[in-house]
Amino acid sequence: FAGIGNASKNRILVKGANYLDALTKLDSVVFDKTGTLTKGVFSVTDVVPYNGFSREALLRYAAAAEYGSTHPIARSIRQAAALLPAQSLASAMSRIENPSEKKGYGVRALVDGHDVMAGNDRMLHGEQIPHDNCNPGGTVVHVVVDGHYAGYILISDIVKEGAAQAVHELKREGARKVVMLTGDDEAVAGRIASDLGIDTYYAGLLPQEKVEKLQQIKREAPQDKTVAFVGDGMNDAPVLMTADVGVAMGGLGSDAAIEAADLVIMDDDICRVPLAIRIAKHTHSIVRENVAFALSVKAIFIVLGGIGYADMWQAVIADVGVSLLAVLNSLRAAGMRRDAGMADTVRK
Repeated sequence: FAGIGNASKNRILVKGANYLDALTKLDSVVFDKTGTLTKGVFSVTDVVPYNGFSREALLRYAAAAEYGSTHPIARSIRQAAALLPAQSLASAMSRIENPSEKKGYGVRALVDGHDVMAGNDRMLHGEQIPHDNCNPGGTVVHVVVDGHYAGYILISDIVKEGAAQAVHELKREGARKVVMLTGDDEAVAGRIASDLGIDTYYAGLLPQEKVEKLQQIKREAPQDKTVAFVGDGMNDAPVLMTADVGVAMGGLGSDAAIEAADLVIMDDDICRVPLAIRIAKHTHSIVRENVAFALSVKAIFIVLGGIGYADMWQAVIADVGVSLLAVLNSLRAAGMRRDAGMADTVRK
């Protein structure tokens, strides 16, 4: 209770003491990228039209197709399209029919009578759309109009402050491996993994493939060790439930992810993940102290009582005293500061 209370003071919601115990046995920590290692606040950095389409038309069709999507990338495209002439955008938005979204691929809709698709390279290959640039070098949304490749929109995301520090602290706390899973392409994933010091990454994954990768990581971990997954989105809920310890970023995370998680970081501060491990280790050490102290005192009084040197009332007082001292010692778990154990990291 003291350890869970201390975590709560540090804006970490722990849903059971067994998860604190599991954090002390971590072998690997697996991160989702968007919204976890990065801010999930996207912006359009380039619009590249093909096959006679204009930049304005490309952005207008993409924004209309993405109109009903809640994905952060869709929001960034709509925000960029909002800067277009109002009349041009309104004509597309007024006639949107049969919108649909395929998780891990993209969206599709009839826009002003045209069949429009907006999504990733996997969508293009699935629909057998001819194109000559699979990987423009960033997070990209390809646009197809009436079966013709219209071009792509380049999107940028920003790495969270403290993400590199969090990865370093996790390794310092004993995590053997830090892994990143993402649906983004190889170029984006490789750059972010390199910048943050992540050991291994897997790119271009669908939601169900993330579950499969996590199961593989769990199989590779030692039998007595655990694997944690940190994510924030609705697509992360199955992965959070698969992990030994699921950690959700609660500030911007979906309700489904928060419900599925075992720990919730209430303010999306990624540095609270290694902090949770420090709290768990500190709490675990106090539990061991209490158990060792209680058993030692009881053993001593059993021996003293057996040879006639301890009366019943002395044994009762000793038993109650051990309980009181254990409770008082447990309060140390509630008083651990956030910066405890971070001095070496600060000096480095």
